[in-house]
Amino acid sequence: MSIDDTARPEAPPEPPFPEADLPWNHPLARGLTRLGRWLKQGDRNRPWILDAAVIAVVVLMFCVPDLVHDDDGRRHAFGANVTHLPWPETLALQAGLVLPLLWRRKRPSLAFAVIAAVFFVQLGLGVWLRADVALLIALYSLVLHGELRRLPVACAVTAAALGLLTLRLPPEVSVLDALFFLFSTITAAVALGLAVRIRRAQLAVLRDRATRLEIERDQRSKLAAAAERTRVAREMHDIVGHNLSVIITLADGGAYAIDRAPDRGKQALVLIGDTGRQALGELRRMLGVLREQTQTPAAPELSPQPGIADIDALCTRIRAAGPQVRYRTGGELDTLDRGVQLTVYRIVQEALTNALKHAGHETRVDLAVNVEDTRLHIDVHDTGRADATVRPGPPHDEGHGLAGMRERAALYNGTVTAGPAPGGGWTVRTTLDLTPPADLGGVA
Repeated sequence: MSIDDTARPEAPPEPPFPEADLPWNHPLARGLTRLGRWLKQGDRNRPWILDAAVIAVVVLMFCVPDLVHDDDGRRHAFGANVTHLPWPETLALQAGLVLPLLWRRKRPSLAFAVIAAVFFVQLGLGVWLRADVALLIALYSLVLHGELRRLPVACAVTAAALGLLTLRLPPEVSVLDALFFLFSTITAAVALGLAVRIRRAQLAVLRDRATRLEIERDQRSKLAAAAERTRVAREMHDIVGHNLSVIITLADGGAYAIDRAPDRGKQALVLIGDTGRQALGELRRMLGVLREQTQTPAAPELSPQPGIADIDALCTRIRAAGPQVRYRTGGELDTLDRGVQLTVYRIVQEALTNALKHAGHETRVDLAVNVEDTRLHIDVHDTGRADATVRPGPPHDEGHGLAGMRERAALYNGTVTAGPAPGGGWTVRTTLDLTPPADLGGVA
């Protein structure tokens, strides 16, 4: 077997039936579907056309034959129990049976009541008309468009009317057979109306569900965008805030030392350049991940997110700005996942930046990161300013830094407390919960 044969992808399995043989792909089915859509669209624009079309069909099929043919056929079928009326009276009864169908969708109960009343008047006169089918159409319309609580009464009225009609049948016709046939028509009208009504209700529910799913999808997209903006703002604050604080402190120290110790001023300038390049690299890395690239001729050079191993380099940069930093660790920190390590790094970075910003370059910082069972503790304590001045800012003004630390700690059910230390200075204590989330996949 050649390499080309082994690398060739498998062909997708053929469907059990050809696409053209499916019922909904038949030309007749497609034509009926297009006709149904066309009728629905026309009914939305001009609903009176469909009502008029129903009346026209009933008139042509059931009313016209009673007007153009003689009554001998009905007399022969029903015996002497059928009364023949002149055409004006016949036309009036037909109008009473057929014209109320114009209201069958807007006022189905009223249309059924009027047609049933005319039907009982017709039975009282001993007349039989083919237009009596309007009673079944009105019952169907009541089931489809009316209130279902009125359906039992309408069925009872229809059954009584058709039951009275069987009393005028000749003796040769079985009453039970006639009742079975007439009541079957009632059942068919009710069943058809219920089927169409249920189908329309299902389609309405599906449309409503689709609309709500679209709204929920848009809301999820907006929430995801808001969460991403918050994350980006937090990362930008951590990167820019920390590096700018170091740069400002180095610049102040270099400006102070350039006259007395030029070598220290030169060293400060070198450190400023290194810190600025590092900040620029981190910004490029983050923006490179966020940028949507339609054409990527060359993949951007990306570096991994910082972790606990990078805290040593972070402390070195802080020491270069002046503060004395003592860093201690405890527990198995290297086994922590990358998300926890990034959270620890950012919290330590923000705490050291705040110490540099508020306590000055002559402070001493004690940093401790320890893991005990399922808890990770971060303690950052600085000795404060050398002149023993109080930190600026009201106690309730936490700023974006402390809020970002608490947001990061909340991802791991952690807490952050910050405040003045009893012996002077400032202390930040953070606790993260390393307990893995419960696996809910097997819950029924």
